[in-house]
Amino acid sequence: MGQLSQEHVESLKARLRGRLLQPADAAYDEARRIWNAMIDRRPQLIVQAAGVADVVAAVNVAREHGVLLAIRGGGHNIGGLAICDGGMVLDLTAMRSVRIDPQAQRAWVEPGATLRDFDHEAQAFGLATPLGINSTTGVAGLTLGGGFGWLSRKFGTTVDNLVSAQVVTADGKLVRASADEHPDLFWALRGGGGNFGVVTMFEFRLHPVGPEVYGGLIIYPLEQGPTVLPAFREQFKSMPDELTVWAVLRQAPPLPFLPPEAHGKPIVALAICYIGPPEHGAALVEPLRKLGTPYGEHVGPMPFTAWQQAFDPLLTPGARNYWKSHNFAGLDDGLIAMLVEQIGKLPSPQCEVFVGAMGGQTNRVAPDATAYANRDAQFIMNLHGRWDTPAEDDACIGWAREVFRAAAPFALGSVYVNFLTQEETDRVGAAYGPNFARLVEVKRRYDPGNLFRHNHNINPAA
Repeated sequence: MGQLSQEHVESLKARLRGRLLQPADAAYDEARRIWNAMIDRRPQLIVQAAGVADVVAAVNVAREHGVLLAIRGGGHNIGGLAICDGGMVLDLTAMRSVRIDPQAQRAWVEPGATLRDFDHEAQAFGLATPLGINSTTGVAGLTLGGGFGWLSRKFGTTVDNLVSAQVVTADGKLVRASADEHPDLFWALRGGGGNFGVVTMFEFRLHPVGPEVYGGLIIYPLEQGPTVLPAFREQFKSMPDELTVWAVLRQAPPLPFLPPEAHGKPIVALAICYIGPPEHGAALVEPLRKLGTPYGEHVGPMPFTAWQQAFDPLLTPGARNYWKSHNFAGLDDGLIAMLVEQIGKLPSPQCEVFVGAMGGQTNRVAPDATAYANRDAQFIMNLHGRWDTPAEDDACIGWAREVFRAAAPFALGSVYVNFLTQEETDRVGAAYGPNFARLVEVKRRYDPGNLFRHNHNINPAA
């Protein structure tokens, strides 16, 4: 791995409109901090790009000098791919503009924007596109891995709504990738992660959503899980695409609508978002209220922006995080029994299991239409280990790995690439399945030297 001389660092600094930070600079430690506190890396320099010219300059210097290059968008990636040891971090967080054309129903989004930035602009016009569930997540990383959220059953994955992307490729050129321009690159960007270049602008298709949706939480005691979850599984089969319900298994936070005696108890929470006319929401949600005897609920009309931020307090930056993930074609009774048992012995009150119910439009797209191939996944499970101190590492990581192993017999074998930890290099092929060979070919064409390798890497030599 190459290192830049101080002369080369100063030369790059003089070419930038943004900032260049080194370890002695006062802002360096803050700039290298990312969402997952388990990641503590020290790059040689951090380029805080102000625009495309800065991106081109940084990419050219990294390539010419053989410097390890990490790309930071929102800094949310669980494996810490946004930051590296000893190399260069290209930090895009200052590039966060979002421009909306309400007539054309299009959004142009820079790579430093978060979901909150996007929603703030798009919801001013009652528009949205499928994104994630945590408003501090970066749009760029989420999109490049495929992307899904509360709107995906109706409108597909995030990449199904990507119209074009401006990309700085490994040779320092700026190209536009779309269905008509660099179509192979455009195909690969839609799920292939940061392997093919630095996206400096995303163009998304927008849809009328909100500004109010009907949503909220219905919370059942964990001991009712063996009846509630199979009943939810049956309800899922007939849900309209406008209704999304995810199951969250964890300990109950001190939510104001729950009785105090329920706080800290293990629960099954049904997280609900209906994006059709809010006045129709109550009737559609009513069957979900009757799956058992809830501890409590908070369901009704609310701003879509509020629902997009509802889980933010549980996913704040600065905690230690470790994830494992599986895709499923269904929720087998054996899987449900295992999860209920494991939630009864969580090693930390912040550990949880998200079971995202997909289906709908996400399953109607051909697996080879985009690099994101997991079109048969009806449910995506994220085992979210989360805790505060290094002393808890072994217990919490061990719990996530044990549940992952126990769930494997029920799983499809594929995985959502954005949920992979950095240690899971052996699962990159599983993330792309039948699309992997084509991705390798595109990688050879656009990044034969594997400059963009600090990611879930698609090696051009594979």
